[in-house]
Amino acid sequence: MAETTRRFFPYESPYPNQGEAMTRIAAALDDGDDVLFEGAPGTGKTLSALVPALEHAREEDRTVVITTNVHQQMRQFVEEARAINDEEEIRAVVFKGKSSMCHIGVDYQECQTLRDTTRELVEDEAEKQELEQQQRELLDASREGDAAAAQRREAVMEELEEVEDRIEDVESANICEHYRNNLLGDNEEFYEWLYDGVRTPEEIYEYADRNELCGYELLKEGMEAVDLVVCNYHHLLDPNIREQFFRWLDREPERVVTVFDEAHNIESAARDHASRSLTENTLDSALDELDDRDDSRADAAENVIGAFRDALVDAYEDGFAFGEREQVDEHWSDVPIANDDARDDLTLAFLRNYEGKGIDTETELAIQLGEAIDEEYEEAYKNGEATSRAESSTLAAARFLATWMEENAELGQYPVVSVRRDEGTDEIYGRAELYTCIPRRVTEALFDEVYASVLMSATLRPFDVAADVLGLDDPVTMAYGLEYPEEHRRTYAAGTPALFASDRGDPEVQESVSALVSDVVEFTPGNTLLFFPSYSEAERYYGRLGGTGQPVGDADAGGADLLLDGSDVDTDDLRERFVHSDDAALFTSLWGTLAEGVSFDGDDARAVVVVGVPYPHIDDRLEAVQDAYDRAYGDRNDAGWRYAVEIPTVRKTRQALGRVIRSPEDFGVRVLADKRYTRADMGRFSVRDTFPEEERDELIDMNPEKLKFGMLNFYADRDAYDGAPPEP
Repeated sequence: MAETTRRFFPYESPYPNQGEAMTRIAAALDDGDDVLFEGAPGTGKTLSALVPALEHAREEDRTVVITTNVHQQMRQFVEEARAINDEEEIRAVVFKGKSSMCHIGVDYQECQTLRDTTRELVEDEAEKQELEQQQRELLDASREGDAAAAQRREAVMEELEEVEDRIEDVESANICEHYRNNLLGDNEEFYEWLYDGVRTPEEIYEYADRNELCGYELLKEGMEAVDLVVCNYHHLLDPNIREQFFRWLDREPERVVTVFDEAHNIESAARDHASRSLTENTLDSALDELDDRDDSRADAAENVIGAFRDALVDAYEDGFAFGEREQVDEHWSDVPIANDDARDDLTLAFLRNYEGKGIDTETELAIQLGEAIDEEYEEAYKNGEATSRAESSTLAAARFLATWMEENAELGQYPVVSVRRDEGTDEIYGRAELYTCIPRRVTEALFDEVYASVLMSATLRPFDVAADVLGLDDPVTMAYGLEYPEEHRRTYAAGTPALFASDRGDPEVQESVSALVSDVVEFTPGNTLLFFPSYSEAERYYGRLGGTGQPVGDADAGGADLLLDGSDVDTDDLRERFVHSDDAALFTSLWGTLAEGVSFDGDDARAVVVVGVPYPHIDDRLEAVQDAYDRAYGDRNDAGWRYAVEIPTVRKTRQALGRVIRSPEDFGVRVLADKRYTRADMGRFSVRDTFPEEERDELIDMNPEKLKFGMLNFYADRDAYDGAPPEP
């Protein structure tokens, strides 16, 4: 580890390769280069990136922003920042969205209006005090015979009357008392407390609540000249929020170094931020808003919005196959509208329905009118004429329509119509969406404007794909595998039948998988973590091993306590039950929250099994993503399948495997249970070669029926069994 970074490293010595990683990242940052950094789980990636980033920022007057979309990682960042602060004082802020820190439960737009109204009131009250003081002084002067003072006093009294009228109007309006207290106090005590450590958003909320302050606004106003900010992805990936965020930092983007943790998730997160949607309900609300409105632009707005609304209904009604309408439930389901050789069905229906003076012209008039209506709503809320801050549906509809007509033919933009059933009325309504297939539309601009970025993950390779997908130009790349003793782990590729979706109901397949899972649970001296392609598959094998929600004593499961995860389960509580058990098996989904960002250290889990290859459901959207990648990278063999399906799937598998073996002293067995992980030729669906070479080299092909013998020998060599080992 370089001497220059030592002051920010909070522990006695780094993990293997951690020192080298810090040195290389420091050199890259000095050159202004972006970094793609892969490190095996438990190898200290956070400090490897954070320590040199903080050193660079301290020397070059920059701010480090570290971000993740995994809740557990936010906690880890806070712990690391506190450890650093104990050794070398830093000014750090941990930031969350307004909704999680608001004391009165209003949405973002209402908060903005309340804040502006409250600030106006406080400023007017201050101005009133100043004018009252002036008029008293001028009155005294005029009584002493100063005629000019008397004239000036008349002007001051007129100003004072105007201010008092404004105050009277605002006093009956909506204001935020918490924010008002911010403005009236000096807040020095808060900032002394804030920077006397590393405070979590929850701690800030509690402090502000006790003192009837707005912690969110105080935090925003106190972010200047900080060394480190911890935040969620959306603060950087949403272009509008990012612009405000940098303003709160009082930093130009080139004065910011970003560190993205769990960076394999940036692609999907950026895609979500870039996609835009508009519901039929919003269109109906816009038409209601325009009805009988006395404005010359109203007819044009009704014309264009009404035509689009009718086209949306036509598109989904025409898209239903026989019997599909009756199957629509409360969840959004897509109705395909894209065409290979023409505009999409929604746009074609819109063009057929529309009769007017021009779509672009009337859409622009609708935007102008929507902006005027939105201003009316804001004034009504500020003046207390409305109890909540309404937003103009006309404005939302018109802006979306303009985007739809401008962008839906661009590469990487996929037009979609979705439908759902209203639980209250049982009526079906639709949604139009522009789904962004290629996330670099969002990420490339971000990485271009900040000084440099470090993207780190345990599963970031292949680097060329990551750079292409996210829009990074010639980044520095580095990868460090598990440098812990190889004899402490075994990684098996067990040749159970390929768990294709079409074969999951096959009794022979189920019997083979059940036998393997039972063997792993029985021959693991401690807890076993089991990942399946879905929660339903996890539940299937939980039941086959005798799972009932109670400790199980059957011979097949070795007497282990069987625990089942699900979409409606409190995973924090489930994890606590699991890690505090001596012999448990946790059945969960590879798509759940326990598959990444969560550590199972030491005795928390001694074995992990990934059952099946977690390919996502290949729906129209994913096919659109594949097609977009094929067109964008057409010179590369099968780019769509690799970029959109195969590589993300293997990353998902690697993340799950990484939940165990988290330190040099740790030991355990990792099992990939599916023939597609072995050397067997499964054609396009063989995934072994997609793993990094050093991980591929560790994979031991194993007959499923022989796996228990390999496990028995491995654990017996480490005296891991409490008493006599189980009989094979």
